[in-house]
Amino acid sequence: MANLDSLEALMQDELKDIYDAEKQLTKALPKLAKKATADELREAFEEHLRQTEQHMERLEQVFEQLGMPARGKTCKGMKNLIAEGDEMIGEAEDDATRDALMIAAAQKVEHYEIAAYGTLRTWANLLGRNEIVELLEETLEEEKETDQKLTEIAESFVNQAAADEGEEEEAPRRAARGSTRAAAADRGRRRKGR
Repeated sequence: MANLDSLEALMQDELKDIYDAEKQLTKALPKLAKKATADELREAFEEHLRQTEQHMERLEQVFEQLGMPARGKTCKGMKNLIAEGDEMIGEAEDDATRDALMIAAAQKVEHYEIAAYGTLRTWANLLGRNEIVELLEETLEEEKETDQKLTEIAESFVNQAAADEGEEEEAPRRAARGSTRAAAADRGRRRKGR
């Protein structure tokens, strides 16, 4: 582990972490796009993949301006977020629920990235690294826009479709429970009537 004895060292370490996080996303996003059943969601994942590649290019510019090699260190946070999302998505039995889960998993990732880029931008600003503040700010704003777009997709139709799907599956169970309760109540009334 790096010797984190200054804000500059912290910033450099965090840059390596988010660089690896972005690299992990370039592998995860195509899988999400392939699994998405809603066209708008698939397109959002494909667009975010293109953005993520640009984010990596910007980070490479940051490394260059800091005189550092463009190398990441394993981002355990992103690794765990992706693994958790994969596990949940694998358990979804219908398309609408899977799409809703993919949005939730993607938004967890976006919030992680927003936190990382916001922190990096603040540190760079404090350190007077104005040349990299703009690059980090540009990526931060794109992450926020992606999060907002995912919210709009979820609220416009995906979450409702998942709720409707759940209602369709639950209705026969409710009906069965209802008829069982009605039969039990009827038996209870007959017993009292004796």
